[in-house]
Amino acid sequence: MALGRPDPRFTLSKQAQFNFRLAMRIALVLIGILWTVFIIDQVFGLRLSRFGLRPGSALGLIGVFTAPLLHANAQHILSNTLPLFISLTATLYLFPNASLRVVPAIWAGSGLLAWFFARPNLHIGASGLIYGLLAFVFVSGILRRDMRSIAVSLLVGFLYGSMVWGVLPSRPQMSWEMHLTGAVVGVALAFAFARWDRVPLLRYEWEDDDSVPDWYPEKKDDD
Repeated sequence: MALGRPDPRFTLSKQAQFNFRLAMRIALVLIGILWTVFIIDQVFGLRLSRFGLRPGSALGLIGVFTAPLLHANAQHILSNTLPLFISLTATLYLFPNASLRVVPAIWAGSGLLAWFFARPNLHIGASGLIYGLLAFVFVSGILRRDMRSIAVSLLVGFLYGSMVWGVLPSRPQMSWEMHLTGAVVGVALAFAFARWDRVPLLRYEWEDDDSVPDWYPEKKDDD
């Protein structure tokens, strides 16, 4: 499999650096919202978790939109903070146009799918969104076949490859259904947006037809 080398005039440009900083800021804003909701809930005892996802319940449909904002305790939100920051920053930076559709689709899609088949328990937390984003980044990098995307895919696999076990019903208190639906939606979106946000690749002069040297193996005669 031939891998393209991203053009450094694009990847090292001031615009690319600005886009990276912007992606981090947006990710931090969302994480700040999650923590603000959690702290307010804990301080005032609002019991906001009751607005989580309840599969099969008409009232529980509100959780499709609110569940990722809610967390059961400090350990729960702490375990989601760093993976959400990394996965959301990578998605926004590497796939700026697709992310405008991908992030909302994973947010709502993971919850909506879980509403149809998940256990009739209360499901809360941003883990469905995290699984979806990580799956999207990992598969997208493989499909694009450029060095930068592949490198990010390998990094995601190295850091969070063990999370694949989270899509299995290994722990009764874990919402593995949200993990599974998030991952499924993320993979499907990676294929759907495979042609979006492709990075410009570095080309050499001899790669043009008129300047390919005689020794290059793929050169063909005109006759």
